[in-house]
Amino acid sequence: MRASNPNKQRGVAIISALLVVSLAAILVSGMLWRQQVQIRRIENQRLLAQAQWISRSALDWTRLILRSEADTSPTVTYLGGVWGVPIAKTKLSDFLGQIGEVRAQQGASTYLSGSIEDAQAKFNLRNLVSTPTPGVLTINVAQIQVFQRLLAMLGIDGSLAKTVALQMRAGLARSATRFQTQTGNNATTATGTNNEATTLAAIAQGGGTGGGNFTDDPGLKDADSNAPVAPLQMITVDSLLDVPGFSQEAVAKLRPFVTVLPTTTAVNMNTAPAEVVAAVVPGMNLSQGQAFIARRETVFFHDIGNVQLALTGAGIKTVSVDPNEMDVTTKYFVIHGRVEHERAQLERTTLVYRDPTTHTTRIVYTRDAL
Repeated sequence: MRASNPNKQRGVAIISALLVVSLAAILVSGMLWRQQVQIRRIENQRLLAQAQWISRSALDWTRLILRSEADTSPTVTYLGGVWGVPIAKTKLSDFLGQIGEVRAQQGASTYLSGSIEDAQAKFNLRNLVSTPTPGVLTINVAQIQVFQRLLAMLGIDGSLAKTVALQMRAGLARSATRFQTQTGNNATTATGTNNEATTLAAIAQGGGTGGGNFTDDPGLKDADSNAPVAPLQMITVDSLLDVPGFSQEAVAKLRPFVTVLPTTTAVNMNTAPAEVVAAVVPGMNLSQGQAFIARRETVFFHDIGNVQLALTGAGIKTVSVDPNEMDVTTKYFVIHGRVEHERAQLERTTLVYRDPTTHTTRIVYTRDAL
């Protein structure tokens, strides 16, 4: 019987030991990698949470500005106010240092930027539907005419205004706010679909300027309780993509001039662009709207009487200003904010409502950019 070779046994033992060490190293490195990933994930969550708190603090500061502005000028909102000054990218430490914060250096790697936008400087699509009594939703023909003129001014088919109005009403029919009452609106008194269709068809024949060409079939039936699928409620301008006839290009054209607010609102003639002004005022063209804006840049409007005088100066002499459609103050503001906190970046858009009587503010919604 032949004895085994000790050198061969030692070689096998060394190879086995190396394999065990290699396997252990692989397992340990994998554990360390997973631990590092988990630590980085926790750090990112911490940075994002800190950025959210910084954004919330900046929002509170912005709301204080809006309230202070209303306390100073309660009856007028104009572009020259403090709220209209945007904040460029600025270190947080610069803000903290101004109030004597001893640890301001901790904000040296954090940057803030943002701006406040007058939401009532745009045409509110919610105006297309009125609520004369709780639970009753009627098409506002006068506002459809305004939207028609705006669409035609931007090179978009004006007949889409009717489709948007019906889509808006169908979505609101299942809204929790459908029983709220809006008073003082120029709403149609028709309660049935047939009567409203007849009224809308009259716009195409002679009432509507800058668009029209309505057909008897709008291409969108009113929603009923037995419908299997109900239209989604319109909450942003991008909701227009759900309306037949609108493309990405059309929505991009409308975005600077159109908004969707929770309630019907008047257009602030102190902040609205020329396109919106020309659409709101019957008989006004874009050049006259630009002349109106030029007059506004000299001095802002203190009341509706100033608006009437400016319209007369722009060549519009037969229009009476309706305070339900035109105003010089604002209740809704859109706050755009951006926070850069080390690796974390947060872009947030907030709609804020300012009470015209008490000047207190409250947040309507907050949306983060994806």
